[in-house]
Amino acid sequence: MLLSLAIIFLVGLSAAAIMNKIGLPRIIGMLGVGIIVSPYLLDLLDEKILGISSELRQTALIIILIRAGLTLNISDLKKVGRPAVMMSFVPACFEIAGYVLLAPLLLDVTRIEAAVMGAVLSAVSPAVVVPRMVRLIEEKAGTKKSIPQMILAGASCDDIFVIVLFSTFVTMAQGGSAKVSDLLDIPVSILLGVVLGSAAGVVLFFVFEAAHKHGSKIRNTAKVIVILGTAFLLMSVESLAKPYVAVSGLLAVVAMACVIKLKGNKSVSSRLSEKFGKLWIGAECLLFVLVGAAVDVRYTLTAGVSALAMIFAALAFRAVGVCLCMTGTELNIKERAFCVIAYLPKATVQAAIGSVPLSLGLDCGKTVLSVAVLAILITAPLGAIGIDKTCKRFLETPKQ
Repeated sequence: MLLSLAIIFLVGLSAAAIMNKIGLPRIIGMLGVGIIVSPYLLDLLDEKILGISSELRQTALIIILIRAGLTLNISDLKKVGRPAVMMSFVPACFEIAGYVLLAPLLLDVTRIEAAVMGAVLSAVSPAVVVPRMVRLIEEKAGTKKSIPQMILAGASCDDIFVIVLFSTFVTMAQGGSAKVSDLLDIPVSILLGVVLGSAAGVVLFFVFEAAHKHGSKIRNTAKVIVILGTAFLLMSVESLAKPYVAVSGLLAVVAMACVIKLKGNKSVSSRLSEKFGKLWIGAECLLFVLVGAAVDVRYTLTAGVSALAMIFAALAFRAVGVCLCMTGTELNIKERAFCVIAYLPKATVQAAIGSVPLSLGLDCGKTVLSVAVLAILITAPLGAIGIDKTCKRFLETPKQ
């Protein structure tokens, strides 16, 4: 296991540095290393690491979401309002519609199998999008119109919506009957996640304040560990509550960090965000190398030109959905184009659930996995490069 961790960190960070040097996003190098050392090519990673890969990826995601919450300004989010809410489900709906309409023609699947495929492919990757939006917020790029805040919030909710739809469509594809009441899980999950996270944030704030008043000041490093531990607890609540009620652990984590920032001292939250930023250096490497390791590139060979055409056609549907969310806003054409680009990347969700239809024995399983793998390989670099190259040209940044 230690050798595997050495490979992940040393080779992953080296590849990231090389990509950065030639002007490409760091994640391309890390994803590439993950694919090369995966069990499907060189098979250099220990089975123990692969066995806890999903938990390690989730830990890395939690770190960047805490940092996002500590960076996010609630008053800016309130200014965005309707578009932020629409971004959490409208683009995904449009992309799923694209698969339902075109996949039966291009990939020879049934309508319900196309819906399953659309649900797998329509989730935006928070792992790619969130760190970039956090950076833009820190640089104040586009923050005058709350563009990165809107994208960050939408991307955090988008996955919940898509995963609930995925579960519903899979049940239908297996011959079961999907209940309309299952769709209620979406707003319930979001609401309970925000309430739970906010309550946790308030409790942590009072704990930190009480310690300070009694003369036993808690160091910022200790606060980071406490916040991280609480975030793990919130994610555990999601798993424990799953049989009874839907709760979004990821949204709870963001809400907790937002409340800590809102109620606490501005300089303290800034230092905490900085510390989580340092943690993210290692977590980012772990996340993307393991995402790459989960990608079975053998299936890209079976995908073919039809799958490629389907992915780009569905992205066009998604772009229309994003543009619809922007109607009635003050955003200009360049800013709207940036929002479309920022909503392109696929990675974490596709790596997590892309193989589920195949493992369940669905006829479309191999096709879904092939398209999911191809989508990760195309859209993760495309979206990352697009965001990095257009943010300074398309978004307004205050002059120093």
